[in-house]
Amino acid sequence: MKKQILIADDEEIVVRSCLRILSDKNYDIDVASNGLEAIASVAEKDYDMLILDIMMPKMNGIEVLQRVKETHPDIDVIMITGLNEIDTAVKAMKLGALDYLPKPFDPEEFELVVTRAFERRQLLQENLNLKSEVSARYSFENIIGSSQPMQTVFRMVARCAPTNSTVMLRGDSGTGKELIARAIHFNSLRKDQPFVAVDCASLSENLLESELFGHVKGSFTGAVTNKKGLLEEANGGTLFLDEIGNISMSTQAKLLRFIEEREFKAVGDTQSKSVNIRLVTATNKDLEAMIAEGTFREDLYYRINIFPIEIPSLNKRRDDIPALAFHFLNVFSKDMGREVKEFSAGAMNLLMNHEWPGNVRELENVIHRAVILTSDETIRQGHLVDILETHPLTDMNVPQTSEELKSIKKITRQKSVENIEKLFILGALKRNCWSVTASAEQTGMQRSNFQALMKKYDIRIRGNITDKENKTSGDY
Repeated sequence: MKKQILIADDEEIVVRSCLRILSDKNYDIDVASNGLEAIASVAEKDYDMLILDIMMPKMNGIEVLQRVKETHPDIDVIMITGLNEIDTAVKAMKLGALDYLPKPFDPEEFELVVTRAFERRQLLQENLNLKSEVSARYSFENIIGSSQPMQTVFRMVARCAPTNSTVMLRGDSGTGKELIARAIHFNSLRKDQPFVAVDCASLSENLLESELFGHVKGSFTGAVTNKKGLLEEANGGTLFLDEIGNISMSTQAKLLRFIEEREFKAVGDTQSKSVNIRLVTATNKDLEAMIAEGTFREDLYYRINIFPIEIPSLNKRRDDIPALAFHFLNVFSKDMGREVKEFSAGAMNLLMNHEWPGNVRELENVIHRAVILTSDETIRQGHLVDILETHPLTDMNVPQTSEELKSIKKITRQKSVENIEKLFILGALKRNCWSVTASAEQTGMQRSNFQALMKKYDIRIRGNITDKENKTSGDY
């Protein structure tokens, strides 16, 4: 789309010069000969840029600038000024003008100012789009989980997100603790400020201390310059300390002092610094047991355990497995340019009954590999058996008596029927854009019976589930 420019100047020679300089660019240019014409043009058309002379009849450029910025603050304004009007041009900059050019201006300089203004405008728009995309990605509606345990997590996140309270996320590896931490941040008043994540398990004691607090030049071998720590990088926003149970007792003491005083010293520095951050921590360890062993400070524990949230393992939210599996299927199919669209009943049965020691992260990796292995649009049980290194029958004990055999056969039949019913309902909803009425009609069921099956398996349409399944953010 062409950029829209309005040139407002009463000197015809200046207007012709501007038009000539910009003639080979992909711009749509209008002209106004006085201030009132400029105001009227801006009211009638959406302009990206206004090139505005300061001295004009009927209304001067400063007045036009003030009026335009009140009604159309997003228009970039470049002022054109005589050499004796530089002070006025500076005033215009304070009122919101982007730049100014003294008359007579050099054609190359004029073209460069316009080009840079549009480049800046594009970067700002891309930044706004990115912020909007990130905020949308971490909204509650786009985190997959309709099971009761995840609904409890959502409720707790909704309560704590708007506050500045310190939050501790507890759960096994791969359950999505960082995803929840980001959701807390992007649903808080700090959402436009930095979110800084630190993996405490991946850094040595000395390196972690330097990364967190920063260091000054010469404080240790290799410290050739001053370095700002992540606490400063997160100022105004949220600091997420993942696997906090892995930090040393020495670093725990310094972290405790920071939490209590909101001040810290960079490694090798004698001056204290203060920052305003929100702290969110996460761990997969039993911190209470570590306190008893003397490997985690009790006073630090009480400082970070203000608002604990337990993130359930995938075994405790099995009802979410189909939705998660289809989500990852869509993500990786699009990434690889494949047309893989569904799971066979046997494949979904295997996914539903696997133990998932690696939780959602393991499920994501399994689906990724399965998409690579399949040669058509369906992931089948055979694709998953080798990946999971299991077989459906290995998930249960081999029966020793006829009674045990009968019991296992009954349980197996029941599980198979339940899994197929779930797939049946989810498949129908997906085919019919999550319309319950259309799904019931398409399957030949009465709406009440279809809804009864949905209720049986706690399948609820929360928000726009179609968008949720089509997101490519890897949310879980």
